[in-house]
Parts: sequence; structure tokens; C-alpha cells
Amino acid sequence: MKFKIDTNSIKFKVCLYFIVFAVLLMLVLWTLQVLFLNTFYVTMKKAKTEKVVTNIEKAYAEDDVSTFYANLSELAESVDMTIYVTHLGGAPFFMYYRENSLRDYSQEMLRVRQEMELKHQTSVQLPIGNGKDSKRLLACGSLLLSNGNKPDLIAYVFSPLWPVSTTIEILTNQLAYVTAISLALALVLSIYLATRITTPIRDITKSAGKLAQGQYGVVFKGGHYSELNNLADTLTRASIELEKSSMLQKDLIANVSHDLRTPLTMVKSYAEMIRDLSGDNPQKRNAHLQVIIDEADRLNLLVNDMLTLSRMQSGVIVIERTHFNIKEVVEGILLSYKLLMEEDGYRITLDCRDDIIVDADPERMKQVFSNLINNALKFCGDDKTVNVIIKKRGRHVLCQIQDHGVGIPADELPHIWERYYKASSNMVRSTTGTGLGLSIVKEILSLHKANYGVNSTLGEGTTFWFELDVALK
Repeated sequence: MKFKIDTNSIKFKVCLYFIVFAVLLMLVLWTLQVLFLNTFYVTMKKAKTEKVVTNIEKAYAEDDVSTFYANLSELAESVDMTIYVTHLGGAPFFMYYRENSLRDYSQEMLRVRQEMELKHQTSVQLPIGNGKDSKRLLACGSLLLSNGNKPDLIAYVFSPLWPVSTTIEILTNQLAYVTAISLALALVLSIYLATRITTPIRDITKSAGKLAQGQYGVVFKGGHYSELNNLADTLTRASIELEKSSMLQKDLIANVSHDLRTPLTMVKSYAEMIRDLSGDNPQKRNAHLQVIIDEADRLNLLVNDMLTLSRMQSGVIVIERTHFNIKEVVEGILLSYKLLMEEDGYRITLDCRDDIIVDADPERMKQVFSNLINNALKFCGDDKTVNVIIKKRGRHVLCQIQDHGVGIPADELPHIWERYYKASSNMVRSTTGTGLGLSIVKEILSLHKANYGVNSTLGEGTTFWFELDVALK
């Protein structure tokens, strides 16, 4: 099997970046420690020597003689340099000197003096000796001016420039080991880090492949990093939602096919009865035609409810908020139930003492009240009474629709908002409904960002409630 390296993979790129970083770091280190070490050393020595000379000049200008020599002694002991101070014309160097070595600097002093006279300068600095000379040093001379600004003394400072070739050789050997160890560590660390990053990514990719094949409900596992954990959690939630959506889709198809099959069967059956039996009997024919019309109306209602719910869930329907009197809207809705109350003995009461202006979509609120009242009428119990209660509570309006029917079991309350949910036997949906009413109510209230819920007690009845915002003046 031929081994192939994917140059676009994260693992390869991480390893490459670590190695390149380590190589660049080693190049910088080699350059500074080997190639320019001698230059840096000489530059630092010059700067330090100039600072010592400046301190001597300053001390001679400010201090008296005894203080000057005392400070000069302390300065000579604190630095790795040799200091001589002589009279301007003093041959032998009789007046004062302080040295840190036994070397004789007579020739060097003469060269410094000649350099000063040649260049006509009060201060000079020059290297003495070649690069491989163990006696190589940096010599500096400066005239010390008295209070009258006349040269009185001359100070010589000699700083040894130790040969750095041996040091460079030692550093080169050390850097060779450091470079090898650094590159090895960079490679190991990059492989380890890349593995910790790519392993969970590969796992997520495999799980995503299963999800793409329709295996919903897949749990994605993250890794050792927050970003990967967040990605895995997001994909897991997406997988769960897809599973729910698939189940709802299957449930929807099953329920819709069931609800469509019944009225279609009725339409077909009664149409055949009209053709075969009641075609010549006006009374029977009209009765059979009325059944067909009723079933067609039910089909139309079912299709409209499905379309409304689908448009809400897809975001096509947008809430258009306005200020309106909630009491007037409910009173208008109750007028449509007047015939039902007169002929079938139902009783629908409204308890709303004052006019209340709310901020909501009036057309959608009419749909909410109608669906909840229709639902209450189906299960209102023997007293056939439905109570609509509207009352102001702070910055909200509490709307309640109560019935005194058989109630809903507590374990079924969370599911009643689901479309086509089939409750227990004592709560079987009426054949005149579509099973989408409460789902539509839920979607409308959710679009309004309103609080809503249901309270029910078996044998006593059920109360659906929701809150609307009071219109601010």
C-alpha cells in the first residue's frame, strides 16, 4: 500500500508550521550567537568604556582632588578595566594609576597620546592588537579639564577584548545540539497537537456522513477544545431537530392521509348512493348531497389549516401589530356563535369589565380566540358552558378560556399543542375538527412572543390562557 501525504490536511499544516517556526528560531539564534557575537561584544565594550571615561571626566570637573581619587579607586575596582591618570606631560607615569592586571601599558599609552595629538582631539578610542591576539584590548584616552578649562591631567582606560573565537566554537557545538533537540521537540509536539485536533474532526465527519445518509439522532462527540465542543453540540442539536422533523413529517403524512381518506370515502360513497339509489328521490338526494357538501367543507377547512400552519412555521406569515380593543374583538367573535347557543343550548360568557387596548395582530388574535372557543365547546361537559375571562394584570392582559368538561390528564398536557395529537379515549377529537387548531394557536402566540399555557383538572374542566401586552400610550 503506497503511503500518501495529504499536503492540505490540518495535521500536515500544523507539523509544517511548527518545523518552520523552529527552523526560523534557530536561524535567528545562530545568527546572533555565532555570526555577530564578536561585533556585539566589541560594541558593548566600546559603550561601557565611553561611559567610564565620561564618569572620570565628570568626577574631575565636580570633585576636589582627594574625592576624585577616592571615586576613581572605587570605579577601577568595580569595572573590568585598567585606569591610569597622569600629568599631561608626565613621563614616567608617576602621579596615579589603578590597574586590575600586571601588564605594562606604557607603549599603549604612548600610542593613545600620539593618536590624540595626530587628530587634535581631547578624547580618542582605538583597538590595539589583532583578532587572534590574547592581549588585544580597547584603549581610550581623554584630557581632564580643570576649573579653568585647561587640560591638567590625562586619563587612560584600557579594556581587554578577550578573544571570542573559543566562545563561538563552544556556542556552535551547543547550538548544534539545541537545534537538533528543538526540531525533534517541535516535530513531536506538532504531531501530538495535530492529532488532538484532527481526531475529533474526523469523528465529527464520520457522524456527519451518517447524518447525510438519513441516520438522524446521531450524537456528535467533541474534543479537547471549546470550538470543537461547540461544533459537536450544534451538530447534535441539528441532528435531533432533523430527527424530530422527520418524525413529524411521517406523522403528518400518516394523519393527513387518514383525515383525507375519511371524507373522500364519504364523498365517494354518497355520490354512488345518489347515482344508484336516490337519484330519483329528491328528499334522499338532497340529504346525500348535504353530506357531500359537509365533507367537502371539512376537506377545505383541513387544507386551509394545514396551509396556515405551514406558512407560520416557515416564516411566511408576519405578525402585523397594532393597537385595538380586545373586548370589542371578542364580542364580535361571540356573535358568530349566537345561532349555536340558541339552537343547541350552549352558553358562552364574557367577563371583561373594561375596555382594554392591547398591542397585537387583531386578525391573528381572532383566530386564537376562535380556535380555543371551538376546542372548549367540544369538551365543555354537560353544562355546555364556556367562560371567556379577560383582565388586566400590570403591563399584560390575561386571557382565559374555561370549560367544565372531563379535563386532560397531567401527562398529556405537554402534548396537546402538537398537531394531530391523539389524546386518551375520553378526549377523542371531534370529527368536525382538523386536529390543527391548538397547533395554530401555539404558532400565533409564539410569533407574538406571548406567554401561554393550559391548566386542567380531571372531572372539573380545562383552562387555556395566554398573555398580551398592554398598548403603551
